[in-house]
Parts: sequence; structure tokens; C-alpha cells
Amino acid sequence: MNSSLSPRIAEQRAIEVAESYPGTTIFCTTLGRGQLALYLAKARSNAQVHCWFIDQYQWQKAIDYSRETEDQELLQRLHFECQPDPSEQTVDLAIVPLMTGGEAELSRETLQLMHQRLSVGGTLITAVDNPRDQWLHQQMKELFAKVTVKSFPDAMVYVAVKTTELKRVRNFECEFAFRDREKLIYAISRPGVFSHRHIDPGARQLIDTIEMGPKSRVIDIGCGAGTVSLALAARDSTTVLHAVDGNARAVQCTEAGAKRNGLSNITAELNSFGTKSAAASFDLAVANPPYFADFRIAEHFVETAMYALKPGGQLLLVTKQPSWYEEFLPDKWDDVDIWPSKRYHLVAAVKP
Repeated sequence: MNSSLSPRIAEQRAIEVAESYPGTTIFCTTLGRGQLALYLAKARSNAQVHCWFIDQYQWQKAIDYSRETEDQELLQRLHFECQPDPSEQTVDLAIVPLMTGGEAELSRETLQLMHQRLSVGGTLITAVDNPRDQWLHQQMKELFAKVTVKSFPDAMVYVAVKTTELKRVRNFECEFAFRDREKLIYAISRPGVFSHRHIDPGARQLIDTIEMGPKSRVIDIGCGAGTVSLALAARDSTTVLHAVDGNARAVQCTEAGAKRNGLSNITAELNSFGTKSAAASFDLAVANPPYFADFRIAEHFVETAMYALKPGGQLLLVTKQPSWYEEFLPDKWDDVDIWPSKRYHLVAAVKP
């Protein structure tokens, strides 16, 4: 195995336990760059290994990491998928490493999806970096008749064999409603999508602030469940909305929300690297950037807006941390304006 990047604890423990279990058609997830998938493909010369992602950025990083090997035969058996759900196929081994503090609903749905993909007699291995875990153990017991526990000083690993199909398959998808002016808007969300089961208060601030003229072209960067795009598209049928997100489920949910509300003026694009839409073609760019990654993602959003906007086009975003924008936007943007709005700040700027 390529040793330049060690797998995280839960993934490493899952690798160690998986050595004792057969499997030639395999589904897995990863906590990093697909180290588990790469290990399985190397260790089992006759195995087809599928590693599932919903985030395009992580998916691309895993592909790049796997290409460090020059074993072309191995790469042909290693399949990285970036899509809302793992592909519809039957496997005999599934492995799901998890981190303490991860999104609970996404973890539950992932375990259920892997159970559904397993053949009867197939094995699911799941691990978490918490040696005192009880939560994941309970989730496994709800899916399987018997769960074997493997204890480590830094993790817990659970192994179960599928003996029958699930009698009850839980639907984790959610529809929620919110108002924009006089209209009731319906949004669709799924685990792993920002923000699941409710409209985010920051998105609410954006929606309430935005004013547009007829025939405006708007790009929604990091659209999540598409609440901002849905609200703006519903205001005026002449408005063109283009929603972009690096999460495959976010794109799926935005498209589903457009269909649910009967809106034909929204398009959605899976792209974590910017946008494929024509440069300098939008009048307004809106965004609700996340706060992690030391503003790397916020900077990426701002750069995407600069690429997408026409000269004189406006950027409008919402944040709880305005200081970075105060420092960096004036170097490249005109008419930078930042003001408080309830628990947030709104940031406006104009492309030169």
C-alpha cells in the first residue's frame, strides 16, 4: 500500500479486520483519500472495489492519490463513484469507516444503503474511532440479527452478515417548506446536504436581502438544498438561476426542489472546482460559504463569483465572520460594503 498517506484510525482498523473476511465485489467509503479502497484492490488481485463519495472534491483527491501507483491492472479494478447513492449492484463485502462526531443521519443512511447492496450472505464491516462507542453498535443491531464486536484501544469495529432483506427501509429524504414574500416554497433535502430538514438562517438572510430586476441571471454558489435558488426563481419566471455545488446530493435536491415547485428557470451543476458556465455571464452571484478550512472554501467561492459575473455584476454573500472579507475583498472588488443582519453579516461587492 502507498505509505505516503496513512489512513485514519477507523479506516486502519477496518483494514485490519477486513483481512479475515472474503469478498471479491466490494463497496466501501473512506475517511480520507480512498486508502481503504486502494488497499483492498492491492490485497485482493481478483476483487472489483467500488469507493463511493457524494463530495466531488474528495472524490477527485482520491482519484489523484490512487494514480500514484503505476499498476494499471489494479486501477482497472478500482472504481471511484461520485453520485447521490452508490450504484445499483450487488456486492459480497461492504466496509464503512466512520469518525466520532460525523453526521448521524448520513451514517445511518450509508449503513442502510450498504445493507441493501449486500447479497444475502454478504458481510458489512464498520468501524469508528471511539473505543467506548455504543451508538454505532446500536445502529448495526437494528440492521442485522447478529453483530460481532472487535475491540481496539482506539476504535471499535463491528462485523455482521446479511441473512435477509430489510423488512422496513427508512426514507431519509425530507421535504420542508418556507415562505418568501407571499409564496410558499418547498425544498427537498437529504443527509449530507446543507442544510438538511430546514432552511439555514444564513440563507434566510440572503433571500430577504436580495433584490433583482426582470431577466436577471443569477448564480448560486454552494447551493446546498437550493433554498436561495428556489426562492429567487419563484419570484420571477424571467430570472435565470444557475445553482452550483460540489455535493452530488445537493445538485440532486436542487433539481428535485425545482420540479416540486414547477420551476423551469433553474439549472444545477455538480462542480467543486468553479463552474462550467460561460465566464462573465451573470448579473448577480449569491453565496453562503462554510466557515471551516481556514477560509479556503470562502476564497474559492469568491474567485468563482469573479469568474462568473459580468463587469459591474454584484456579489452578495452572508457570513458570521466578516473580518476576512473586510481584509481581502477590497484588493480585487469595487464598492465593498459589509453590514450586520441579525446574527450574521451581509457582504456586497461589485466586479470591476
